[in-house]
Amino acid sequence: MPENRRLRVAIIGATAYTSRETIRLLLQHDQAEITALCSRREPQPHIAEVFPDLAGRLDMVCEPIDPAALKGRADVAMLCLPNGLAMQLVPDLLAAGLRVIDFSADYRLKEPAEYAQWYNKEHTDLENLRHAVYGLPELHRERIRTASLVANPGCYPTSAALGIAPLLKSGLIEPQDLIVDAASGISGAGREPRPEHHFPERHENFEAYNVGTHRHMVEIERTLDGYVRGGKTSVIFTPHLVPMERGILSTIYLRPHQPVSVEHVMQVFAETYEDEPFVRLRTGMVRTAEVARSNFCDITARVVKSRIIVLSAIDNLVKGAAGQAIQNMNVMFGLDEKAGLM
Repeated sequence: MPENRRLRVAIIGATAYTSRETIRLLLQHDQAEITALCSRREPQPHIAEVFPDLAGRLDMVCEPIDPAALKGRADVAMLCLPNGLAMQLVPDLLAAGLRVIDFSADYRLKEPAEYAQWYNKEHTDLENLRHAVYGLPELHRERIRTASLVANPGCYPTSAALGIAPLLKSGLIEPQDLIVDAASGISGAGREPRPEHHFPERHENFEAYNVGTHRHMVEIERTLDGYVRGGKTSVIFTPHLVPMERGILSTIYLRPHQPVSVEHVMQVFAETYEDEPFVRLRTGMVRTAEVARSNFCDITARVVKSRIIVLSAIDNLVKGAAGQAIQNMNVMFGLDEKAGLM
């Protein structure tokens, strides 16, 4: 990217909740600018018609999704599209000279058979799937720097992996006994209306869903497998919906190989995340309100009856989506990693 201009960003699927968060953060990024908003809607709306809070802040009309039309107009494309659509566009976007950050699951699982099993679709872009880099900067920063295609992680896997990976890497815990109970705000279900997400259904209601079948379970396992020498992890993942707008709190139960103190556990986290700008280690409890609208992941731990309990909190729309994508973008283009996020 030339030094005399700002990084040009195209947002594809510009009417999603994650798109609104991406726009919000990019508007405060002094080294990047939004040059295109692309949508599947007909007719194409002004972005302030979709998100009235952007009135007077961003005067742009959405345009049809056409990778060729973005050539020379954008350096990077943020794909905020449902699963299955990104892989139809990525080859043409890369051919047009853009680097790509995909918010969907299309490039997160390296095995096409697993993608087909969990997402009920055959993967149609195997070449780029092989080269995609999983975009969790705290774990894969060096590979992200040179990547043309980054798979932005899921929100639950971000919260879980940041709370588990250091302890796996240190050999402290049993990899076949990982339990993650996570509660998320309703925005994690996306913007498409569904009867079960209407206010009367969600208000004063707390429930588990997709127990043992949630797609993020396999993503958590594959994200952590690299820290197990000669084997794989086994995760029991139970997601819950909470009647709030945003936020994820993961309560993670881990079995240490031998008795361990909470001071030792927190020291492992401290050594891992000492220089990480967006991981905060807390001595007290972590709370979703304290990470809301931020790119922080707050982590603490306790030892209870020979189990390690890790608590990890993020904003599902920021560190779990848009903020992490901008963090990845900053790494990819050699910008200040905190730009637009502080």
